[in-house]
Amino acid sequence: MNPLALTMGEPAGIGPELALLAWMRRTAFDLPPFFVLADPDHLAHLAKNLDYAVPIVVTEPERAAEMFPLALPVAPLDMAVVAEPGTPNAADAPAVIESIRRGVSLVQTGRASALVTNPISKAPLMRAGFPHPGHTEFLGALAQEHAGEKFRPVMMLWAPELAVVPVTVHIPLHEVPARLTRDLIVETARITAHDLKTRFGIPHPRLALAGLNPHAGEDGALGTEDAKIIAPAIADLRAEGIMASGPYPADTLFHPAARKTYDAALAMYHDQALIPIKTIAFDRAVNVTLGLPFVRTSPDHGTAFDIAGKGEADASSLIAAIKLAERLSAA
Repeated sequence: MNPLALTMGEPAGIGPELALLAWMRRTAFDLPPFFVLADPDHLAHLAKNLDYAVPIVVTEPERAAEMFPLALPVAPLDMAVVAEPGTPNAADAPAVIESIRRGVSLVQTGRASALVTNPISKAPLMRAGFPHPGHTEFLGALAQEHAGEKFRPVMMLWAPELAVVPVTVHIPLHEVPARLTRDLIVETARITAHDLKTRFGIPHPRLALAGLNPHAGEDGALGTEDAKIIAPAIADLRAEGIMASGPYPADTLFHPAARKTYDAALAMYHDQALIPIKTIAFDRAVNVTLGLPFVRTSPDHGTAFDIAGKGEADASSLIAAIKLAERLSAA
């Protein structure tokens, strides 16, 4: 299997530090070979400041597996990184974007087996003119650009205890009712069921759909979206042979007994999905992008500017993302 491609993420955040830590723990966690798309001088400087014994070697992806046991392989970017830990700089936006863009190109051309992305910060990217609302949407655009066909990326947060999919993602909460449609729910569920079958090896995925309103609308007393939008979408899915059920009150959907009844829960908005999984598996959850022609995983946390460069970062989620990327790319 080809090595995994790991993006540097926001260079002022903990992403580069996590890459160093993951390599240091490669043997303890039996990690597959990976290389980092980054500025090698920036990584070497960071390793020195943190007193991490991580030798850096500049290499092509094809030689990364050979180099991996003795040094952290780095596929160098075409530009240097200028930000200091904890202080993002919009001047680094082109490097952040290049790291992601090259990572997608490498997996789509078969030079890497999967893409693992470190966290990015949207604010400095948007100040530099980045047009996408988030990482996931950018990956969808890059996949389309490379393959010449449109893909619908779907965010899934995965841990051994729980998998959740937000139907609407990076939009303000007050916009959710207007943006939540029957077609959107059906399309999201179809992609989820398909990838649970093909990538996760679940022959007949069970999907549980949360209601939008308290008590799933309480028969219209607390909102009509559950009966008028979500329930018909579930009927459409069941007519297609997809094992979908609900809508269920979200406050009773995530306790241990409920989790045994489904393989993935579809939530109607961002925090309805992310709060339960971050409560249950904060350090171990992985962000998986479904609906793409390649495997992409990412740690389920942000850039953590407050601890960047201090040696306090926890690489557990990145290590879980690397392990899951290995598993899914071998499917």
